[in-house]
Amino acid sequence: MWLPVMGLLIGILLGLFTEFRVPDQYSSYLSIAVLAALDTLIGGIRAHLEDVFEDKVFLTGFFTNILLAAGLAFLGVHLGVDLYLAAVFAFGVRLFHNIALIRRILLNKWLEKRKIKKETQDEEI
Repeated sequence: MWLPVMGLLIGILLGLFTEFRVPDQYSSYLSIAVLAALDTLIGGIRAHLEDVFEDKVFLTGFFTNILLAAGLAFLGVHLGVDLYLAAVFAFGVRLFHNIALIRRILLNKWLEKRKIKKETQDEEI
């Protein structure tokens, strides 16, 4: 779980300390790509916490999400319709859902550890 977090931190630091600028016409593509990457990252963290993480599923999901989102944005630009909003909505809903599940998993694990710790303390007395 430390590897995705370290990659995210490196990306944030590179973004903050470099002078790289994205042209305005590509800003919607970049925003969709970042949202798709965040969706995949949060989904990977959730899968890791549920002990069902598979690296091949993670990598294929990462690239598929980015390509699908970029394709929608590209098609929307050529049709004159804001199709990238569909990807923003879908990834936004998935992000909030996965974050809610991660919160529940972490809360349940914390409560379980606390319960076990209390039981062992009661047995010692």
